[in-house]
Amino acid sequence: MAELHDHEVKKTRAWVLHPDITSDRTRRDPIAGLEEAVALADALPELEVVGSEIVRLPKIQPGHLFGSGKIEELKQRMKAAEVELVLVDGPVTPVQQRNLEKEWKVKLLDRTGLILEIFSDRARTREGVLQVEMAALTYQRTRLVRAWTHLERQRGGLGFVGGPGETQIEADRRAIDEQLTRLRRQLEKVVKTRELHRASRAKIPFPIVALVGYTNAGKSTFFNTVTGADVFAKDMLFATLDPTMRQLVIENAHGGDREIILSDTVGFISNLPTQLVAAFRATLEEVLDADLILHVRDIASEETDHQRDDVLKILRDLGIKDDAPMFEVWNKIDLLDEEARAARMERAAHEDNIFAISAVTGEGVPELLAAISAFFEEDKIERDFLLPYAEGRKRAWLFEEGVVLSEEMTEDGYQLKVLWTPRQEKQFREM
Repeated sequence: MAELHDHEVKKTRAWVLHPDITSDRTRRDPIAGLEEAVALADALPELEVVGSEIVRLPKIQPGHLFGSGKIEELKQRMKAAEVELVLVDGPVTPVQQRNLEKEWKVKLLDRTGLILEIFSDRARTREGVLQVEMAALTYQRTRLVRAWTHLERQRGGLGFVGGPGETQIEADRRAIDEQLTRLRRQLEKVVKTRELHRASRAKIPFPIVALVGYTNAGKSTFFNTVTGADVFAKDMLFATLDPTMRQLVIENAHGGDREIILSDTVGFISNLPTQLVAAFRATLEEVLDADLILHVRDIASEETDHQRDDVLKILRDLGIKDDAPMFEVWNKIDLLDEEARAARMERAAHEDNIFAISAVTGEGVPELLAAISAFFEEDKIERDFLLPYAEGRKRAWLFEEGVVLSEEMTEDGYQLKVLWTPRQEKQFREM
């Protein structure tokens, strides 16, 4: 092995295992599952995947996950490859983790631990960092905790992968509970600040359009294409974590301009750890407040239908109603062969609220933007009401919006006749 220079960091040699439980009728394509697991591992810069394989099992062994023969077979291969970390693409109990680490003489992470590590490495906002740390502590609380470097870490990540080398067992869980209490207090302060920001945004008379989708579906690429922003976009799972919002001006059907707020959110994934669904609920509340949701799908993926189901399930878990306004955006049509592309384009053309696009080439994007603008074309309603003289702020808002048709001064206040959209009326009532 070549010697490392001073500025180079030795990568942890990892082996990825995808358990394929043959008795599970709901199991998905194991090849696609393994590819996604390897992509998750590749999302961490300090890992080097030196091997990966599908392990077919008739059933899970409670104590060791795998059978003794398979454990010995894997041990020999991993020893030859000088593996330091094993990533199991699925849930691993604390007992199974301890037994496998003892057998293989390596560290072991399950799918939840790996996703937590990635999220911790990518979180940039104060709220995101706090939420990931809380999720990680909740996850670790039931386990034999090793390498508590995340409590005073010098790098991104939780210390599962790196760590100081030596591991230790923390018997007293009060340390975790004290950390959780401290983090909750910090998070409460951050959430209050965010709520103030959201309240100020609510006064902006622009509709919010939220992008959601499976991770790596191309949301950030689309976001950059239409807004001219420079949001980090890469062919990598969880390339972006923290939500980003930009103002977007679209030409409407009457030749004028329509302004909207476009929000890019974290990508979803199958079997997303429950700790992270709860932890990122606040971050994903932008979706709950959205006037329109754009569900961006990687239509070129063989798993596109499963990915759609995963996204819709997480949206339901977040509290999104089934009848919430939503467009399906079939992205990456440029990656389809001619026959498949023609079939997708024809179906999208004949179904409402489905749009086939390529965020990279721009094909189909103008039609999608026109449909978004048309969605917000609202019939105006005429209203007559009395506004007390003390409500000067509301009166000023009405004139700023240009909705006042007439105004008369009476003994009790301003007698107003307005012509406004349901959205403007709702904003007025909430003031």
